[in-house]
Amino acid sequence: MEDLRHHGDAEVGGGLIDHAVNVRGGPPGWLAEVITDSLADLAAYPDATAATAAVARRHGRPVGEVLLTAGAAEAFVLLARVLRPRRAVVVHPQFTEPEAALRAAGHEVGRVVLTGGFRLDPALVPEDADLVMIGNPTNPTSVLHPAETITALLRPGRTVVVDEAFMDCVPGEPESLAARAAPGLVVLRSLTKTWGLAGLRAGYVLAPAGMISALAEAQPLWAVSTPALRAIEACVSDRAVAEAEAWTRELAVQRAEMTEALEALGLPVVPGASASFLCVRAGVGVREALRAEGIAVRRGDTFPGLGPEWIRIAVREDWKPLMNALSGMFRMSHEG
Repeated sequence: MEDLRHHGDAEVGGGLIDHAVNVRGGPPGWLAEVITDSLADLAAYPDATAATAAVARRHGRPVGEVLLTAGAAEAFVLLARVLRPRRAVVVHPQFTEPEAALRAAGHEVGRVVLTGGFRLDPALVPEDADLVMIGNPTNPTSVLHPAETITALLRPGRTVVVDEAFMDCVPGEPESLAARAAPGLVVLRSLTKTWGLAGLRAGYVLAPAGMISALAEAQPLWAVSTPALRAIEACVSDRAVAEAEAWTRELAVQRAEMTEALEALGLPVVPGASASFLCVRAGVGVREALRAEGIAVRRGDTFPGLGPEWIRIAVREDWKPLMNALSGMFRMSHEG
């Protein structure tokens, strides 16, 4: 069994250049100011009313179809506690926390492992699966599945959970299901990646009102802190959405440049990358060699469906040191 609890933050530290963690360097100044100002209210218990209403407006949903959570990770745990699937299926390779949460709650978990270009064919999912979990765009492959491919999974009596933690990396979010209300459809969103808030824990669930009520019953009181609530409210504002959209276009340019540079070295990149990272079949030992050069990338072999030859590389504005290190390695390999 793969180490499902291994995450990119375990790869960094010690002065390494970070291409392992899919989080921007930190919140912009205006957002940091919002969070700082919220500290004046820490004596009061958190009130999620305003932030819930803001998320509902952002996605055109009733407030009863929104639950704020301490990041998407809490949402996976709540779902695992509330749902009683007869046959749960996780589509891999993807973020491993959904399967880990299900197993920790005592559920048996089946896997649909995608290969090749890692595109989903709905026919691969067993017809009797009553819980299906999938990421979109998917971590670590960066593949963006069409919305109609995801909705083709919906059935009476089936819950489909879509992890859209990286959807705000996609210009215009054309394949998002966040605004789609449908029986059995659960969408998870995270604000920690784009806004550099991994340490604050900020996310939410969008689902039918009955599902939201059940998840809320399982959630501890005041699970989302006042600073996180203020950050959520700010990050779904019109200003923030416009700022994030501008960033996604810069990200797309950086991602394309990195992809071209990697492929020029003969390193296969999973095509059609749409998130803030690239999935690369670099070869066994490359991750370790990069660490020796002072650069951290995410190992791929803890993702079901990938092996030790795979690495995940976070897209960064300054990616030249990474490419210089890889160029040196592969030049020496070819010369040898």
